[in-house]
Amino acid sequence: MTAGAFTVDRRTHGRRVVAAFVPHPPLLVPALAAGAAPEVLTLLESCEAAVAVLLTPSPHTVICVGGGSRTAIHPVSAWGSLAGYGVDVAAPEVHDPAEATLPLSLTIGRWLLDRAGWRGDTVLQEIDVEARPDDCAAVGRSLAADAGDGPAWLVLGEGAATRSERAPGYFDARAQGFDASVALALADGDPAALTGLDPALAAAVGAAGRAAWQVLAAGVGDRPMTRARLRFDAAPYGVGYLVANWWS
Repeated sequence: MTAGAFTVDRRTHGRRVVAAFVPHPPLLVPALAAGAAPEVLTLLESCEAAVAVLLTPSPHTVICVGGGSRTAIHPVSAWGSLAGYGVDVAAPEVHDPAEATLPLSLTIGRWLLDRAGWRGDTVLQEIDVEARPDDCAAVGRSLAADAGDGPAWLVLGEGAATRSERAPGYFDARAQGFDASVALALADGDPAALTGLDPALAAAVGAAGRAAWQVLAAGVGDRPMTRARLRFDAAPYGVGYLVANWWS
């Protein structure tokens, strides 16, 4: 499934972008994408479209949530680097001289925002990929309470890393079904379905996005969105990549 393939619309007036869901593989960055599968260009275009919609009209704040090794809010001056992947790409391009500290997820988030020209207020929330659902919910509610009216959520997370024998986690027969359930939740604009994801199953199939998705679900509440659009759903390297927008 690719850009524009599935849209749910429950209301025709008063729409406001609530969230953009994107994955965070380094190969999104063109300097790393030479020789990549054809779907990668479509994936980047889908991510750019999701972020562009998120920023139109300009929100008061962008809450950027992505998985990592710990749970912490990074200072707004924090930045990330892809030097460890072989390219000297910093995100954002203009940054403080201090050492790069962001995990890959938030590095790609800042790179996408920088690429879209965003210079406004940004919250950088790292969530431990193994965080319990209750802890994810507490973080989501706290972020929503602190952000004030109308924050935009940029949620960085990936599906199962076990979709094929060449996947990073080899093959798990449960992976496709897990990703299908996430894709359905994103297409339906259903936060409750994200809240209900099984952390043990997510860990078993290597779905590192589970915690970030559950932070968002708590941040927007358990009511379905008024509009949802699933832009991309594929696993070109055996990893589930999903791109979507939600409106309230």
